[in-house]
Amino acid sequence: MKNPELKAWCDYPEVDVKHAQSGPLAGQTLAVKDIFQVAGYPNGWGQPSRLAEAEPDTETQSVVQKLLDAGISIAGKSQCEELCFSLNGINKHYGAPMNGAAPDRITGGSSSGSASLISNGIVDVATGSDTGGSVRAPASYCGLIGLRTSHGRVSLDRTLPLAPSFDVFGWFAKDVETYAAVGDVVLDDDEDDMPLNRLISSPDLDVLLLGDEDYMAYAKSAERIENYFDDEREFFALPFDLDKAFWAFRECQAYEAWQTLGPWITSRSPDLGPGIKERFEFGESLTKEDFDKANGDRLDVRLKLEEWIGRDGLLVLPTVPSCAPLKSESEETLQSFREHALMLLCLSGNSGLPQITLPLAEVYGAPLGVSLIGPRGSDKRLIDIATAILG
Repeated sequence: MKNPELKAWCDYPEVDVKHAQSGPLAGQTLAVKDIFQVAGYPNGWGQPSRLAEAEPDTETQSVVQKLLDAGISIAGKSQCEELCFSLNGINKHYGAPMNGAAPDRITGGSSSGSASLISNGIVDVATGSDTGGSVRAPASYCGLIGLRTSHGRVSLDRTLPLAPSFDVFGWFAKDVETYAAVGDVVLDDDEDDMPLNRLISSPDLDVLLLGDEDYMAYAKSAERIENYFDDEREFFALPFDLDKAFWAFRECQAYEAWQTLGPWITSRSPDLGPGIKERFEFGESLTKEDFDKANGDRLDVRLKLEEWIGRDGLLVLPTVPSCAPLKSESEETLQSFREHALMLLCLSGNSGLPQITLPLAEVYGAPLGVSLIGPRGSDKRLIDIATAILG
């Protein structure tokens, strides 16, 4: 197994996956999160019971194939949390991948192996997915760029589904130039070319930062973003109830997750890690009536957020409440931090709007991401803004 000390790779035999010999990503290496099919590799979903039944796939996920056609070569499959239903990056069965930016802290999940490999400089590009925050949180924790793409913009064929109305494709890269080059391969041009130049923020979100040090680090970095634009940020109260948005996200995600993976769990009785088992049980307990009510609240959040951002707005917010928690924290502390983080992360998930997190801040010697949420379909413009700010 390569780099065993990182606990980031899946321990699979190497496969010679064909790729183009030229193209915009030629010479770059790729790690593929172990939920995307790659011909010749099994698809283990971070779960030993699944891996035991998984045959090598015969087809490759379409976006991964686009990357191969652009010249990138696959170095292997990266570890993830089991069934992708966690945000911490600690897999009961395979361990916790190493955070290259803060080795004593978690990577975040579920795209834990991918974030670890990029932050440790092992590969140039790694794929991820984001349902509740599984690209944005690891990117913030590991000092990386992370884009949650507009829901439905990038194909998720031949990919493990968790909660389909939330699931999106994402990726990590070693630098902003590589990140943008991948974006050019996997994203078509934005349909709208409206400049994004109206910055907004809300004290209702900023107050979710855990302490004064976090707030000062975030505020300084938000000013750096503001300096890129001509106009100052405007501050407003949120146009919806944040607690209602949080519970709408939790209930809709959990219900969908059980509908999607509950039959497999029921038939296999896999050994699920702490937190993951309880989340699926929560999803099993929810009725269709519960889901419909929560989905109504979710729609209200989406409509109000879309109206607030409009065609030209950018919502500036902390990606998560602080830097990554220490690996030594208790399960209870990690769970509490996860729920606190979801208060921030649920906005993009509920609305389907794209969100990019930038590695602009540092607190307690570890990275802290600062995010921009843009209008639906503004993914490439968000990457362009990130390139300008970080370049």
